[in-house]
Amino acid sequence: MTGNHWMRLSTALGFVAALGCAKGEQASQSADSTARNLTLAPTESTAAMKDVPAQPPAEPVKKKPPAPTSYTLRAGTGMSLNADDSISTRHAHVGDPFTATVSENVRDGSGHIVIPAGSAVSGTIVHADPAPNPRATGQLDLAVSSVTIRGRAYTIEGTVDSKDSVMQGRGVTKADAAKVGGGAAIGAVAGRLLGGNKKGTIIGGVAGAAAGAGAASRSRDVDVVLPKGAAMHVRLASALTVSAR
Repeated sequence: MTGNHWMRLSTALGFVAALGCAKGEQASQSADSTARNLTLAPTESTAAMKDVPAQPPAEPVKKKPPAPTSYTLRAGTGMSLNADDSISTRHAHVGDPFTATVSENVRDGSGHIVIPAGSAVSGTIVHADPAPNPRATGQLDLAVSSVTIRGRAYTIEGTVDSKDSVMQGRGVTKADAAKVGGGAAIGAVAGRLLGGNKKGTIIGGVAGAAAGAGAASRSRDVDVVLPKGAAMHVRLASALTVSAR
């Protein structure tokens, strides 16, 4: 072979060797890249996911209505009382004061206690007339004027429309005897006219006295008495507003 031929052959072999090296490096780089990609690929997760339910929207906070500052009893509201002391037409006079105690809680239309049991009530005597005889009826009328609640006095208007009063006779008095017009003297005169002597006068006087006493007993005064602790019922004539505190 000539020198030129060897040179060409040597060049061709060098080119082939270089090409083979280049392909080998490319194959090696490709393999490394594939390995890196396989290493970095995310692994498939098999853990079960826990679903958390969504929280419902919070309900708006409801504001409580403000507490009332006062309560009102309507006109016509009833109130039960007990008399603090005995009241009698024998001693009582129009305008005299009296006191009583509330025996039951008094509530408004919504059920709130407006006047607690134990509250003090003041009033006056409107009429105080004894019965003129056992067959008649006397009159004892009362009206309330104030009530004290938690230490505070309130003006009220109301009348006692019922009460546990009793009738109590006084017995025969000089005033009762005077009502019959002197029965003993009349008897004495009648005895003198009938008997014509002192003995007849005495007998007539005794008979007249007995007749006068009988007439007086039938005409004696009978008092209306409201005993201590007796029940009364009051009806308000006008509305009453009471502080809640």
